[in-house]
Amino acid sequence: MFVPDRIWPGIADGTKQNPVVYRSRDPEAWRRAVYSDIPLTTQWDDGEHEGDGLGTTPTSSNSMPTMVFSMLQDLDVRPGNRVLEVGAGTGWNAGLLAHRLGNDNVVTVEYDHDVARGARENLERAGLAPTVVEGDGRQGWPDGAPYDRIIATCSLLEIPRAWLEQTVPGGIIVAPFGTEYGGEQIVRLTVNDDGTSASGRFTRGSAFMRLRQQRTDRPPFEDYLHGQEWPADGVRTTMTLAPPDTGGWFEQFVIGSAVPGAFWRAERYDDGAYTFWLYSRDTRSWASADYERGRTEYEVYQSGPRNLWDEVKAAWRWWDDQGRPGYDRFGLTVTPDTHTMWLDSPGNLVPFRG
Repeated sequence: MFVPDRIWPGIADGTKQNPVVYRSRDPEAWRRAVYSDIPLTTQWDDGEHEGDGLGTTPTSSNSMPTMVFSMLQDLDVRPGNRVLEVGAGTGWNAGLLAHRLGNDNVVTVEYDHDVARGARENLERAGLAPTVVEGDGRQGWPDGAPYDRIIATCSLLEIPRAWLEQTVPGGIIVAPFGTEYGGEQIVRLTVNDDGTSASGRFTRGSAFMRLRQQRTDRPPFEDYLHGQEWPADGVRTTMTLAPPDTGGWFEQFVIGSAVPGAFWRAERYDDGAYTFWLYSRDTRSWASADYERGRTEYEVYQSGPRNLWDEVKAAWRWWDDQGRPGYDRFGLTVTPDTHTMWLDSPGNLVPFRG
């Protein structure tokens, strides 16, 4: 009822994506994809993508079923709860909530006009009528507040202040929370008694599409050289930490929590070697590390007021020294002005974060 005629099944990374599938052309393949435990991309490039090939950035989807139900389990809705969902997508998640709680207790906010219209049509076809609002999900929907639960189906770098304000004390916020550097986990926050903060643990890894208003710019490398030839004023050093050790999805999340305002790119070569680039968002600092298989020492250049590889190495070493803890030992505390990561308990803060 909720999946459109045209879908791109599988992980939407532009390389491993399965080819486009049409219900009208190949109903068996379409149905097989719909009833598989995989995400289904339904829109690329904010709707500007044309044709059946892969776009640049996936921007709407029907989420993987196990992720949908795991997040609903985290949300722990009870009869009579009012729920705000941010990111309507196909409308399926809002439909599940409306079936459980009743139409009047569910609001879903969607920024994209066409996606919101499609979700509303799908819900009507299913005989459901939660409130579908076209708007900026960062603002929540104050007309329907307060909410007992808020759930986001898009990745966030920051939990909006409005969500704290619109959730009842003791209410729960479930959202995919990522770092600018990379990596993402589902966080389950409980709002405190006076509504000024929320805190809770991460429950599992995730890879959702970023909330549009929190997407980050990625300046080209030329902006960092400031008219000079590489390595410009970069200072050469060596290190023994292999760049691949820092590149896992969870490792990126830990590093990103400790190294703010930084991101990476990989420049790959035919022989399997690559250069791992680090950049600061403000274009003032950069670093590079050359990786070749079989080596135990790697050449590094660093430039600018921040020694980015030193920061990444320190964050990774801290995580390694703790015994490489997983997501279930990490948590997040959010106030209107701060986001603080911690290990095991709110008083044991992840170091380095600015």
